[in-house]
Amino acid sequence: MAAIPVQSFRRPLAACCVALVCTLALFAMSTARAQDDTAPKVTISAAYTEELTRQATFIGRGEAHEKTDLIAQVTGSLVEIVVADGAQVNQGDLIFRIEPDTYEAEVAAQQAAVQRAEANVNLAHLELARKTELLQRDTISQSEVDFAEADSKVAEADLASAKAALQQAELNLARTEIKAPFEGRIGRTNVSPGALVGPSSGVLATIVRDSPMYVTFSLSEPQLLTVLSQLDVGIAELVASGKSPSVFVQLPDGTLVEEAGRLVFLDNRIDPTTGTIAVRAEFENERQLILDGGFVSVVIEALEPTLSVLIPQNAVQRDQRGDFVLVVTDQQLVEQRYVRLGPQEGTEVVVSDGLREGESIIVEGLQRVRPGVAVDAVLSGTAIGDAGGN
Repeated sequence: MAAIPVQSFRRPLAACCVALVCTLALFAMSTARAQDDTAPKVTISAAYTEELTRQATFIGRGEAHEKTDLIAQVTGSLVEIVVADGAQVNQGDLIFRIEPDTYEAEVAAQQAAVQRAEANVNLAHLELARKTELLQRDTISQSEVDFAEADSKVAEADLASAKAALQQAELNLARTEIKAPFEGRIGRTNVSPGALVGPSSGVLATIVRDSPMYVTFSLSEPQLLTVLSQLDVGIAELVASGKSPSVFVQLPDGTLVEEAGRLVFLDNRIDPTTGTIAVRAEFENERQLILDGGFVSVVIEALEPTLSVLIPQNAVQRDQRGDFVLVVTDQQLVEQRYVRLGPQEGTEVVVSDGLREGESIIVEGLQRVRPGVAVDAVLSGTAIGDAGGN
């Protein structure tokens, strides 16, 4: 059998390869053309309205409703510390006791002085009565009666002075027992039993009433006007009884205290050194989560809810002109719309101006479109295969 040349096989094979390449190229071109003719698919969401209670948040500091430094008002040795550091005390509870012996002796001495003065008053009154009778009998002169009357008044003055000294002595004795002036919690004690204490020895301990509790914060004049505008209230209504907006506290760890407070004080002037006005809110603080001196966030709610337009936050873009969204018109065309945004509400954001309820905005596929192009819009939450190309 004659040998078949190898070259005769290579020519048909090369022709087949060229034909295959051309076929693939034509298929790719037709596919690309089909893709160009197909509108990009995007996911849309409708702007909707909801009644929202507007809020304004500021940084505040806890301020005790009542707070007092306990200081010894008499000098003496501290013989007893009755309550432990941090203990809860009631009004009138004994906290410290100073050695009373010296003051008890002073009270006894003043009591004796009062008795002596009372005896002198009685004697002076008897002498005055006797001399008045003798004057009526013309046995003594008027001057002797006048002297007796003066002695009587001196004795009465001495008695009043002795009673005042006794009262001071009793007061000093009472001050040897330092008691709680109101219900609250005692802080750390700064002295030990046996220490000599007195008015100049400093603070023995501090007692704080932490229920109710104030939270004080400051607003600049623009912030005050913004709050009044957002809450739609006047200055008088902001703190008026029964009209005050609800106030809440957010703790440093992010916990929002459920208990609502109320605004109880708004200063009558702007501080010229800081440009702010002082505001105070009051909370019952039943769980004692608000601490004196602690920083918290103060959240003020509007008196009435307002109807607001909301959209997902991921629909919002920004350029040099400001915030904008891409709206899909009834003709399935993309329109760039600049909007004015309000506060955030979870994953949504309030649109103050620029959108109406029911308008469709693109939330997915933003990078595949530009203003003026036609799109194949799919409602958010609907599978593309189930959308029917709408």
